Amino acid sequence: MKFAYYPGCSLNATGIEYNVSAKAVAKHLGIELWEIPEWNCCGASAAHNTDHLLALALPARNLAIAEAKKLDVAVPCAACFNRLKSAQQAVKHSVATKEKVNKAIEMDYQGSNEVKALLDVMTSAISSDMVKEKVVRPLNGLKAASYYGCLLVRPPAVTQFDDPEDPQSMDQLMKNIGTDAVDWSFKVECCGAGHSTAKSDVGLPMIDSILADAKVNGAECIVTACPLCMLNLDMRQKEIEKINNKSYNLPIFYFTELMGLAFGYSAKDMGVTKHFVNPMPLLEGKDLLKHPATRRDEV
Repeated sequence: MKFAYYPGCSLNATGIEYNVSAKAVAKHLGIELWEIPEWNCCGASAAHNTDHLLALALPARNLAIAEAKKLDVAVPCAACFNRLKSAQQAVKHSVATKEKVNKAIEMDYQGSNEVKALLDVMTSAISSDMVKEKVVRPLNGLKAASYYGCLLVRPPAVTQFDDPEDPQSMDQLMKNIGTDAVDWSFKVECCGAGHSTAKSDVGLPMIDSILADAKVNGAECIVTACPLCMLNLDMRQKEIEKINNKSYNLPIFYFTELMGLAFGYSAKDMGVTKHFVNPMPLLEGKDLLKHPATRRDEV
């Protein structure tokens, strides 16, 4: 099984552990990820707010390279997935848009290849039974709240992936590797995105609400598929605790990191030791880092 792989900007910087764990887990499941050569930014940060054609052309260029190889595209970042999927849909359903985009990128792109979130690949292209078969170190007893955020499943007409109000794919995946999937109310609420920096009085309370709801529903950690959500929930957590004089101490994981741990990879090789909120006491306290030996050679 082969996909074109679009890592996006974050996975080569702040989300490096997502990139490393995603590649390791995909290889372990028999998925070949062909990284799109000379890929460019999808424009998620600003392009779609300033120039409609540029917002489509930036992701379309990447898709055109993959289409020329007759490959569907797997995208780990939720924001990148949303932008690439939007471009693919716009080109596929409008001849006028296709002509404008093709002129802008100076390439031929027909919108014929599919764009899939990496989470979708791991839960639809790969069966639950296959995932379970690969588990050698089940994460039994770990209470995990699956956090989808606002871009992975919305708008449903574009993303065409899971229920936009109560998605279950990540919850089921977490169950397949042994965790107790927490039922909670904020799994698709916005984390505030860049507001945590630009308008902290708006962004930080949004993060606080997510952490609070996860905690009150018994979560011991939160699992995500978005580098920006990860950054907000992980890096900003101590700041929020200090401002509000409370303690959450909720480790945040990429879903691929927990899959890797369950498959027998070490915490270090999955990037888990890079997090701001130290997850090691939780994992060690539940004896989830024991035998088998690390699979360092496969990373």
